[in-house]
Amino acid sequence: MNKFVVLLVILLKILSCIKAETPYFVEKCYRDDPEVDECLKYSGNKLASFLHEGIPELGLDEVEPTVIDEITIALGDGPDAYRATFSNIEAYGVSNISLARVRSDIDTYQFQLTYEIPRIRVRSNFRSSGVLLLIKAAGSGEYWGDYENVRCKVYFKGVPYQKEDDDRTFLSVERVKMDFSVQEITMGVESETDNRVIQAAMNLFINSNAQELLREMKPALKAKFTVLLHNFMENLFSKIPFDEWVE
Repeated sequence: MNKFVVLLVILLKILSCIKAETPYFVEKCYRDDPEVDECLKYSGNKLASFLHEGIPELGLDEVEPTVIDEITIALGDGPDAYRATFSNIEAYGVSNISLARVRSDIDTYQFQLTYEIPRIRVRSNFRSSGVLLLIKAAGSGEYWGDYENVRCKVYFKGVPYQKEDDDRTFLSVERVKMDFSVQEITMGVESETDNRVIQAAMNLFINSNAQELLREMKPALKAKFTVLLHNFMENLFSKIPFDEWVE
C-alpha cells in the first residue's frame, strides 16, 4: 500500500511538472521585473518567430496568406459615385511581424502594443461601378497592392478567469482597439473590361492618391483586422494560461 502511495505521489509530481511546463514559443516574464515590458516584447517576438512555420498547439498550421473575405469602399456621393468591392483578399508578409514596443498595466490586464511589418503584398478580385477621373469605371478584374513599412498600434484589455478543475489564470479578451499606418503604397488594377489607356489612367490616379484611398479603406480594414486580432488573442489566451506569460 505504501508503495502505491509513493508511486501515486511521484506520478502526480510528474503530471504537475508537465502541466506547468512553459510552451516553447512563450518566454515567461515576471511582474516585479522593472523591465517587464521589455521582457514582454521579447516574448511577443519569440511567439512571432514561430508564425512562419505555424504553431500546431494553437491550431495555426498555415499563417500565410492572411485571408479577408470582402471590403467595400465608396468615393463621393450621388448616382455616379465610385464604388469598389474587393473580395477573396489574400495578404502575404504578415508573418514577418515584429513587436517594437509594449506598455503594460499587468494588474488591470491592459496592454498597448506597437507592431511593425516590413512589407505586405495583397492580391484580390475587385468589381467597381460609378465614375472615376471623369471616366465611367464600371468593371471587374484583379487588384494588387504592395504596402511597405506598416506600423500597427493595438490596445487590448483582458479579464481573468479560471477553468473548471484548473487553478491557473486564463484571460478572456474583453476589448480590442487598433490603428495602422503605411509609409509607402504601390497598387493597381488589371481590369477585364477597360482598355489599356483607361486602365493606365486609373492606375496613375490610384498611385497618385494611394494614401487618400487607404484612408477610405481604413474603417473597413480596421473592422476586419480587429475581429482577426480578437479571435487570434482569444484562441491564444484560452490555450495558454496567463500564468505562463507573466508570473
